Amino acid sequence: MPAAAGTPPPPPGLTALVVAPSWIGDTVMAQPLFARLHERNPGLRLDALAPRWVAPVLQRMAEITAVVDSPFAHGELSPKARWRLARDLAAQGYDAAIVLPNSLKSALVPFLAGIPKRIGFTGESRYGLVNVRHDLDKAALPMMVERFAQLAEAPGTPLPRPVAHPLLRSTASEQQKTLADLGLERPARLVAFCPGAEYGAAKRWPAAHFAELARRLADDGCTVWLFGSPKDHAVAEEIVALAPGLARNLCGATTLAQAVDLLALADLVVCNDSGLMHVAAALGRPLVALYGSSSPGFTPPLSEQADILSLKLDCSPCFKRDCPLGHLDCLNKLMPDQVHAACRKWIPR
Repeated sequence: MPAAAGTPPPPPGLTALVVAPSWIGDTVMAQPLFARLHERNPGLRLDALAPRWVAPVLQRMAEITAVVDSPFAHGELSPKARWRLARDLAAQGYDAAIVLPNSLKSALVPFLAGIPKRIGFTGESRYGLVNVRHDLDKAALPMMVERFAQLAEAPGTPLPRPVAHPLLRSTASEQQKTLADLGLERPARLVAFCPGAEYGAAKRWPAAHFAELARRLADDGCTVWLFGSPKDHAVAEEIVALAPGLARNLCGATTLAQAVDLLALADLVVCNDSGLMHVAAALGRPLVALYGSSSPGFTPPLSEQADILSLKLDCSPCFKRDCPLGHLDCLNKLMPDQVHAACRKWIPR
């Protein structure tokens, strides 16, 4: 189908493969790109090649037809395994691939699969591997969601704005099944805490602050459930111990798909800058996002119902995994009363 007047020709053909990011939040922020590709290509089949830990997020996107497992760990090359995977993908006859990560490794499989049109940013000198190359202008595209959306355009074409907010699906039946499978009942007023951050400690609000916030929200008649991966279980246990009887630790007790459904039920989500923050935003939940070492200018929660709290100290954002100055003032000095005041906007006393 020809492009509408004034728009560039669409990058993919009728069948396309997305090489997805390895981070949950980045994957959520790619959803507006997927929506644009469908707008440009009615009837498009769009599959995703993704690590299994982000696959449940892609499965909650209406634009993705199927998810193909990418079995490679962070930084793993495994040339023989990539070749075997490429041979399997070649049989699918994809017209195009959109490569979201900027690494050379991520562009290998579409190249080896012989996918004719391979779209992405130039990245790690990927000449030849990516043959529809975009040169990244960080000033023109300051946000990650914009950089992903740019790949729906012809190289050198300005990005049409505004970029839509990401959307994830969670139906009432999926939510009820998750509650039943986990033996849970939704409380009258549910606040979700997401106390983890996969990137590092410099993005995590202190457990003692979360516990104090739980006590204040309990006074407001709220029940707190904590969400995260098994890696977050210990810090969640610390919060539960500091606020006995006021919070339930579900970190590591749910699948990612189940966490999506339970977050969709929350009246409010309080979270660090993390993948679950982006999940909550894409579910349309009111949220309070806490920023320390990272920047809300690059990866903010994309929602009209999000409040961002950051002290904006001179030393932040430093983008470090651990505080290079040893004090973590950017989060330690973000006090529970400030966060509680932001919560009260969404959950009055």
